[in-house]
Amino acid sequence: MSSIEQQLYINGQWVSAEGGATYDVSNPFTGGIATRAAAAAVGDVNHAIDAAQGAFAAWASLPPSERRRYILAAAEAVEAKTKELSEAITEEMGGPAAWGSYNVKVMSDKLRFAAGAVYQGLTGEVIPSDTPTRTMITIRKPAGVIASIVPWNAPVLLVGASMPAALVLGNTVVLKASEQTPRTHGLLTGCFADAGFPAGVINLITNAPESAEQVVDTLIAHPSVRRVHFTGSTRVGKIIGEKAGRHLKRAVLELGGKAPFIVLADADLDRAVSAAAFGSFANSGQGCLSTERIIVDRSIADEFCERLASVARKVTCGDPRISGTMLGPVINDAAVERLAALVEDAVSSGAELLAGGKAEGRCFQPTVLKGVTSAMRIYQEESFGPMASVVVAGDSEEALRIANDNLYGLTSAIFSRDVTMALDMAKRMQVGMTHINGTTLDDEAQIPFGGVKDSGFGRSGGIVGIEELTELQWITIEGLAKPKYPISE
Repeated sequence: MSSIEQQLYINGQWVSAEGGATYDVSNPFTGGIATRAAAAAVGDVNHAIDAAQGAFAAWASLPPSERRRYILAAAEAVEAKTKELSEAITEEMGGPAAWGSYNVKVMSDKLRFAAGAVYQGLTGEVIPSDTPTRTMITIRKPAGVIASIVPWNAPVLLVGASMPAALVLGNTVVLKASEQTPRTHGLLTGCFADAGFPAGVINLITNAPESAEQVVDTLIAHPSVRRVHFTGSTRVGKIIGEKAGRHLKRAVLELGGKAPFIVLADADLDRAVSAAAFGSFANSGQGCLSTERIIVDRSIADEFCERLASVARKVTCGDPRISGTMLGPVINDAAVERLAALVEDAVSSGAELLAGGKAEGRCFQPTVLKGVTSAMRIYQEESFGPMASVVVAGDSEEALRIANDNLYGLTSAIFSRDVTMALDMAKRMQVGMTHINGTTLDDEAQIPFGGVKDSGFGRSGGIVGIEELTELQWITIEGLAKPKYPISE
């Protein structure tokens, strides 16, 4: 392969798609070709699934300690390719080097956590029986072939939501790369090959955007695929959940967010402003965990907004290849147009634009809007851009009501010096995760990551996330005394 060509990885071999079909990925900053990638067809997908199924029995039968050894070797291989992975992230999705390095760090952490949980993830239990001579146990087993469908916005980090846990348990994987980041996902797949994983255990599919629906349909419908793990938009997640349900496949769906960030009257503003700026602007706001709704007590709203706007004006946004650039471009022209429309709608409906609101090319300036209300689109819609929209609340109860007034429920934050009150509010938040005096943009390998409502269902990470990728089996062993049945010999 040349430096800008990406092939499929099936049964331990780098191969072209059927008929040699390819498609081009544009660099979001320069507009030039970032990668030319294989455009998989249905036949390629079936070959990848068949390879994964063929490798499953031998991989699942390995001692857990042996699979742990492979996973730890993969973590070393990923870290050794930090530079190449970061460069690919910059070229394909526009993230600066620091974003690439962070992706690699989190992926490595998730691999090492999975390696350490190899025994716990497959541990069952003994369950008491009402028949004294009977022994009952449950065991956990790998589910089989896992279809992992991953996005572009954190292209290395988010593979960590499914692949490490799937592999350490004894599952095999077909990774469907994002259409926008095939080279990044190809480099990551290559790390597993470098770590010596047996042929067929990991397979990579890249596809042209126009083939995405057909590729996904094939993945979900194939009888060998036993789990579907999807990270992406709520719109697509609903479609995938429907398709999976039709085939009686369990799915883990990690979807969109509209994270509320509550700042109460007694909050430490130094901490709150910095956390809000980071949560709103990092990765140009292109993340499900990004801070989307900042709900501030009226008594401190003016000071908070002035300080946040001051930070926004200092953030450098431009060429992600240049050292010191903090924010790169948003992903495409459609994203720029959507963000501009959200700003225009808010301002025309009475919001005050304190910073940003415009784009230079695809680099959208960090934006602060004050006085956002429920009449504005940005109150409900996920912006997926560097947007801090501030809603003013009269007290803590009104702030909580506003926070829960949304279809999403992924992550959240509450800033207050009264931690007892903040904890009470956190328990009443309709979300999967809440951070008290910390940013919404947070993740650790050992935690159960996921949301409620339109932010999806199921969990990634932690032991709960590992258990999502297993099957549970009940086994009984009768004692020496012959059981008495109503009908018997």
